[in-house]
Amino acid sequence: MIIFVNQSIVSKMEIKTQEATPEQKATIKKLHNEEVKKSKIGTYIIGAIICIAITFVIRLKIFDFIGSYHDLFEHLLFAGACSFAILIVSRFVQTQVAKAQLDKGLLYNLVQVTRLITYILIIFIFISFLNANWYTAAVSLGLISLLLGFALQTPIASLIGWFYIIMRGPFKVGDRIQVGSFNGDVVEINFLDTTLWEFAGNLMSSDLPSGRLIRFPNSLIFQNQVYNYSWQKLPLVWNEVSFYITFNSDLDWVEHTVRKACLEQLDAKTKESIPDMRDQISEGLVEDFEIKEFPFVNFRIHQNNWVEVLLIYIVNPKQSSQTRSKIVKAVIAEMLKEPSKVAFVSEGS
Repeated sequence: MIIFVNQSIVSKMEIKTQEATPEQKATIKKLHNEEVKKSKIGTYIIGAIICIAITFVIRLKIFDFIGSYHDLFEHLLFAGACSFAILIVSRFVQTQVAKAQLDKGLLYNLVQVTRLITYILIIFIFISFLNANWYTAAVSLGLISLLLGFALQTPIASLIGWFYIIMRGPFKVGDRIQVGSFNGDVVEINFLDTTLWEFAGNLMSSDLPSGRLIRFPNSLIFQNQVYNYSWQKLPLVWNEVSFYITFNSDLDWVEHTVRKACLEQLDAKTKESIPDMRDQISEGLVEDFEIKEFPFVNFRIHQNNWVEVLLIYIVNPKQSSQTRSKIVKAVIAEMLKEPSKVAFVSEGS
């Protein structure tokens, strides 16, 4: 069964490079909302006041029945008050980060880092208040970390993987990547996992979106190669189209016609990227390689005594299927105009 997909629909399905996901945009928008900010900070202040007030209340004689648990409750309440204070500071920091003139995806990651540090500080405060001295707290934290390290190896490795993704940047939201057997456009990067919008896969024979979402733990990037088809320096990838002609074809005419038909189908942005690619390659990314003309047309002999015409061009990885389809139709149309200069291999040969 052949399914025809409207190219205008496919183009709308694409994920735009470097744009934040709806969840990320909503998070940043909330941080800009003054009413939400005041409501959150007000709630934290009230929580801190309540904790401090209860601390003084439980010192009254009517609460003597608490007995040996009196100190425990006091420590917990003080820890709660300090935690609310840290949440207030964290909220201010997140708001200032959100106001920075940076990419929304990057802002979201910075906000997530701030929240993670906040949670770690709160946990450490509770551990500190529940122990008599810092040495005991440090030992307790070390033991807890050791136990969690054994019990939660994959989540911890995924968290470290998240730090690696944020700091090293092997990919970002909007990039088209392949990790292991997973192919897709990155739509979200969280503390523990990354979400891809799958393209190709076992449902599709082309590189169009399959409609499925893939979630994989961030730890997977330490175990597999990461292929990024949307690298910032070279955002285009090489693609090729091949077809077979007979030996009595005019190869010079075929080369000229195929190159011309291909160039007519490529968008202006792709053509403008060719000089940039030449400059970047000449700077030493790849030795002994030079783009003298574009696109390439190579000829080689097939084992059945045909001539294989191989057209090689660069294209946006998210538009490769649509572009290939347009090029194939354009090339065939041009070839059929001059049957005296080119002859295709007969069907069944």
